[in-house]
Amino acid sequence: MLITFIRTLFLYLLVVIVTRIMGKRQIGELQPYEFVITIMIADLVAVPMQDRGLSLLSGVIPVLTLLLVQVVFSFWSLKSRTFRHILCGKPSPIMVKGQLNWPEMQKNLYHVHDLIEQLRSQGYFNLSDVESALLETNGSLSVLPKARRRPVTPEDFELTPKRERMPVFLIVNGQIEEENLAQAGLTGEWLCNQLTQEGITDPRTVLVAMIDTGGQFYCQTKPSATKESQS
Repeated sequence: MLITFIRTLFLYLLVVIVTRIMGKRQIGELQPYEFVITIMIADLVAVPMQDRGLSLLSGVIPVLTLLLVQVVFSFWSLKSRTFRHILCGKPSPIMVKGQLNWPEMQKNLYHVHDLIEQLRSQGYFNLSDVESALLETNGSLSVLPKARRRPVTPEDFELTPKRERMPVFLIVNGQIEEENLAQAGLTGEWLCNQLTQEGITDPRTVLVAMIDTGGQFYCQTKPSATKESQS
């Protein structure tokens, strides 16, 4: 029982490390060859995980081999556009100038219902609202709406909005993020002063404190801390 637990834990950690090395991708963003490698890795580790008669190397070596293949393919696809097109394919224009590109849809075995479903998921219920649509190599659909359906932007009103920045989290679940505080050019004394102005004396009672995209300080205490202050 203990051996099975250790083997499972080891293989789990191996897959996690391999997945991290392969890069940060959501399942829906995987290229076809990446998706195949992911499925194969899952199958390869499942067998030695369940069969104690097999050596761990029977699962480790194939997984590392697939990792090497994935890294090499990814490197070549960065260096060679031709190799990337062969490996991943090219985006397919499903709609052009508001018209369905039926030959391209047939080539990709892409049904009209598939198109309508993906358009609905992006908020377009009428084909007449779409100017162009590209079927990406990972299967997602990129849509260019017609001008009348395009969201209004400040530029349409000749406005120049203030520049925003990434939010900086200073406290998360009572823990001060020292690294973020230093990167923002702030000090612990400044943070304590901000908390004091909010009526907070103990940072451990703070659920989240941050500098938002507009440069304003925002904080919220934990529910238990709020109840204690009210009582």
